[in-house]
Amino acid sequence: MQKSLILASASPRRRELLSQLGYEFTILISNIDEVRNAGESPSQYVQRLAENKAQAVLEQARSEGIVEPIVIGSDTIVTQGECVFEKPGSVQESLEMLGQLSNAKHQVMTAVCVSDLHKTETIICITDVWFKPLSRQEIKDYWLTGEPCDKAGSYGIQGIGGKFVTRIEGSYHSVVGLPLFETEQLLHQFL
Repeated sequence: MQKSLILASASPRRRELLSQLGYEFTILISNIDEVRNAGESPSQYVQRLAENKAQAVLEQARSEGIVEPIVIGSDTIVTQGECVFEKPGSVQESLEMLGQLSNAKHQVMTAVCVSDLHKTETIICITDVWFKPLSRQEIKDYWLTGEPCDKAGSYGIQGIGGKFVTRIEGSYHSVVGLPLFETEQLLHQFL
């Protein structure tokens, strides 16, 4: 029986990264609330989001009659300690976020959940990222490019924001939004 691989994400970056692994897949988008629960650690939060996205799309696929669906749910957050930096809603939020990340280390956590009708497996990939010192003017100019608007932590390492990064330890692709090695390992358990 043919299995149907589904990516539960509207992210063009995740779509591109999954394509690099050579899989054929379709996209269904979950509409889950992305709100951190009280007392939830950053790793619990990112894992829950990835799993909720996968489960929501798995249910949607079943209701649409998709046979043997295998769903990939993923979420990426930027953290410093217990502080989670979401997508910025304004230039002020971007200034605050990037100001805190300036000349410091932070972590990018990407959770990947693969789920079918029989089992669910999740991994969390954590990458340390260091930024150069940033001026308020640099941050404002970066905001005007439009790039930080839809990015956790208010930057995209694969774009203009990459010029702020002095070093990383971990998975570059995880910072972009989908760790290739870890995703491939999970998919081997299902395909």
